[in-house]
Amino acid sequence: MVVVEKSAKTVEQAVELALQELGVKRDAVEVEVLDPGAKGVLGLFGGKDAQVRVTYNDNDPGRDAIKFLQPIFANLHVSATHTVEEREGIVWITFHGKGLGAIIGRRGETLDALQYLTNLAVNRQFEEKTRIVLDVEGYRAEREKMLANLARKMADKARRSDRDVILEPMSPHERRIIHIALQDAEGVKTVSVGEEPYRKVIIKRVHDKAPYIDAE
Repeated sequence: MVVVEKSAKTVEQAVELALQELGVKRDAVEVEVLDPGAKGVLGLFGGKDAQVRVTYNDNDPGRDAIKFLQPIFANLHVSATHTVEEREGIVWITFHGKGLGAIIGRRGETLDALQYLTNLAVNRQFEEKTRIVLDVEGYRAEREKMLANLARKMADKARRSDRDVILEPMSPHERRIIHIALQDAEGVKTVSVGEEPYRKVIIKRVHDKAPYIDAE
């Protein structure tokens, strides 16, 4: 729910100001007239502005996410189209276009940061939280596949060398991919160590314990 209060010479003008700020049409909001205002003497002196409270109840996290990201993309000089779909309760927004590396960043760090900020900005206005995932033309699927392959390769290394293998620092999402990829692997288990943003996964060689997924 978003509530905006505006004042103007007339109720209609005040409502229009609120609609412009919200970026929605009149039929999408509820309007409460707090003060109808008053005309001044001869329509010139002693007048009082009208004041309204406009409430927007449409819960559309995908739309709100795009609205939040538009000025950021503009500052980055990024032009992109997008698709929004729901996948198992998750709002998945995929961007398409050329030169989108600026919003991916090194190992997806910029994309992860934008996703984190978008979730904060959108969910602060709703009681029921929605998880929003940002993607760029299937980048996350490719990255997940690469990390799963890396996890299996490093698990083989740990078994061959009979030594633990320490991976580079990763985001919580990427660490989870490693944990899931190896949760049923024989002879190894995974643990996360360190503090953000340098927290990393260790693939540990084990002989007498079942592998497990470390809680993040």
